[in-house]
Amino acid sequence: MSAGPLHQAGFSLLESLVAIAITAAVTAAVFAVVSPSRALADVQPEFVDMQQRLRVGVETLRRDLLMAGAGAYSGSSQGSLLGHLAPVLPFRRGVSAAYDDGPGVFKPDAITILYVPSTASQTTLRAPMADPSIVGLNLESGCPPDEPPCGFKAGAAAAVFDGTGAFDAFDVSGVDPTGTLALQPMLRGGIAAYPSGSKIVEVIRRSYFLDAARMQLMRYDGLSAASTVLDNVVGLEFEYFGEPDPPAFRRPGVDRLATYGPSPPAMDVTAHSWPPGENCTWQVVGDAQVPRLPSLGAPGSSLVKLTAAQLTDGPWCPEGSAVGRYDADLLRVRKIHVTIRLQTGDARLRASARAGRSALFANPGSAASASRIVPDQSIAFDVSPRNMNLGR
Repeated sequence: MSAGPLHQAGFSLLESLVAIAITAAVTAAVFAVVSPSRALADVQPEFVDMQQRLRVGVETLRRDLLMAGAGAYSGSSQGSLLGHLAPVLPFRRGVSAAYDDGPGVFKPDAITILYVPSTASQTTLRAPMADPSIVGLNLESGCPPDEPPCGFKAGAAAAVFDGTGAFDAFDVSGVDPTGTLALQPMLRGGIAAYPSGSKIVEVIRRSYFLDAARMQLMRYDGLSAASTVLDNVVGLEFEYFGEPDPPAFRRPGVDRLATYGPSPPAMDVTAHSWPPGENCTWQVVGDAQVPRLPSLGAPGSSLVKLTAAQLTDGPWCPEGSAVGRYDADLLRVRKIHVTIRLQTGDARLRASARAGRSALFANPGSAASASRIVPDQSIAFDVSPRNMNLGR
């Protein structure tokens, strides 16, 4: 029996065209999904990195700002540094000319912070100090008996202040068990003269500032080179909010202790170049000592923003000719508002100037697609140093 004709299986032209169309549609759909996924894979790590860097910046600044003004807790001159000096300054000071702004200026992108850490190194000067190379200490009862002199160690930072508004910071370059220190000033141009009995304490002293050329948040200890805290920082601003009320006597008629700032001297005592009974925050009118600082609002009102002009027009503490002078209104500071702005370090993820998104980028880049850009990220936060708000 012979075999029948063979039947060839296959597709018609119409079926082939339909199959090709379906394949093209599926392929296009796959690419439509893959392309955004690839863009997301490019930008997502940058977003995560910027968020992490913002956290580092916030925590670093917040930690030191919260401690600003913490003072001695043993011996004489106990309490917040705000009763003796301004622990927050809107400029940098140090021995390096590259990181020293000079006295009495205002830098919106720089701040210097001073506070006493948890330490037993808190005592007074045994003799007047004019030359800090060798300083004698009183070994007071609070000093550690097994760590002379009073627990100070080489490499630590120390501050000396006398209650007149004057203060200087030093590096402890040497110690002697007999009760003397060798100090190196953290200030160019000389220091103030301090009488015996002036307070000397171990301190933390840090300046933070923006290096705009290198786009870095920097930290400076007042001595050598500054160190980098964050890269690709394109904006840093500090704003200050202060006490509207002028200083007042805590116990009128009992003593001369002021609510903030250096208390006035006795009516017949001269402090620096001020007339008898006066200092940078108090003056004598008639037979009474009254605040030199004006009121900036209704009594008991909320904090007011302190402008650059208010913080650079005096009166100066401890006096106008002092190398380490600062505006007396800095003693009002109770809150600091901080703004940090970061950019991605990859220029391919920043839009070009022609893309019409200049507000999103401090520095344009070369990104051509809106799906492949990482805008600058900013964060703003407030810090109210606890030791500068006691009793408010």
